[in-house]
Amino acid sequence: MTRFIPKLNAALMLLFAPFLFQNHAVAQDWPQWRGPNRDGVIPFFSEPKSWPDQLKQQWQISVGIGHSSPILVKQKAYVFTRQGEQEVVSCIDFETGKQIWRDMYSAAYTMNPAATRHGKGPKSTPIYHAGKLYTLGINGILSCYDAESGKLRWRREFGSKYSATSPLYGTATSPIVDRGLLIAHVGGDDSGALTAFNLETGREVWSWNGDGPSYASPIIVDLGGARQVVTQSQKNLIGIAAADGKLLWSIPFTTAYVQNIITPIIHGQTLIFSGLDKGVMAIKLRQSGGSWTTEKVWENPEVSFYMSTPVLSGNLLLGMSNKNKGRFVALDANTGKTLWATSGREGDNAAVLTAGGSLFLLTSDGELIVAKAGGTGFEQLRRYTVAKSPVWAHPVLAGNRILVKDAEMLTLWKAE
Repeated sequence: MTRFIPKLNAALMLLFAPFLFQNHAVAQDWPQWRGPNRDGVIPFFSEPKSWPDQLKQQWQISVGIGHSSPILVKQKAYVFTRQGEQEVVSCIDFETGKQIWRDMYSAAYTMNPAATRHGKGPKSTPIYHAGKLYTLGINGILSCYDAESGKLRWRREFGSKYSATSPLYGTATSPIVDRGLLIAHVGGDDSGALTAFNLETGREVWSWNGDGPSYASPIIVDLGGARQVVTQSQKNLIGIAAADGKLLWSIPFTTAYVQNIITPIIHGQTLIFSGLDKGVMAIKLRQSGGSWTTEKVWENPEVSFYMSTPVLSGNLLLGMSNKNKGRFVALDANTGKTLWATSGREGDNAAVLTAGGSLFLLTSDGELIVAKAGGTGFEQLRRYTVAKSPVWAHPVLAGNRILVKDAEMLTLWKAE
């Protein structure tokens, strides 16, 4: 998968730098869904000796509604939101919260009644690559911007190509960049295609139309001798050749009310998947003579992940299961065994990140929980209130600061 890790000197090799370097907290780039490596793992982290009792609010601004996660590149935050019937792309100065540029376009959207509480989006997280910013709107509008100036470079809409331009509850999948291609699953239920677009022009390079899009976001992996796009589609788990869009393998996979959401996890040569009330399973891929087979390595029916994608910390799979009205869990990623689980009622959802020996859980209730990323039990270190309205977006952790997007506000918190 695309890796965007800047060269850092030794003084910047800390996530919460103020605990050791009070005046030199510099943000690390966070250019896409789930962070630098698209896996929820924060690199270059050193455990602080102690956590502060409170976080300090550095700034707060109103940016619009939506669950799209902010990203951060070169001290500029990019946020994708909705204001009225327009989708809005904003570039914000990370230090001051001041707007650098903004673009908006018409994006009228009628919500499915079952998803009213989640709002009209957008839900897909932008991606930054080589000076360009790419966004995918709630009803499937794909755009490319010059990240410095905000100038629109190209835009693709798919109403003339597919009978629906978004899934039942709106587009949520976050695009990925790989080797000169922007890859996104466009279209809607029973009518769409995982598609690769030229980064510079938006021209379609290849597409696979074997299934409609889900709400999951793809990853890029090298497995079985092939570089492939792995994701959950509307009704399947799939591996698609990254070079030409050929279907390599698929496994039927459906969830209640067509809600395939979880981003796949790569653990060595194993892929880990989950879905609403589907348990958690790990598979290995095998290729022989051009034919692909999948082998189930383990399955854990006790735990399932619904909207919250877990993270790996060494051989631990850590996350928030939807069971028992939300419970934090740890599984052995090698065997699938449940190592511990909290009693439940932790909330509807949590964005999960890990760094070093710490686990970060940002709940939909606006609580940021810092815990130990261990396999013997849940050990909370600190709990902070970082929002007064629901939070479904992932935070950005950079230097000693935490950028949080709630229902409408973008807030920068500082640990000192």
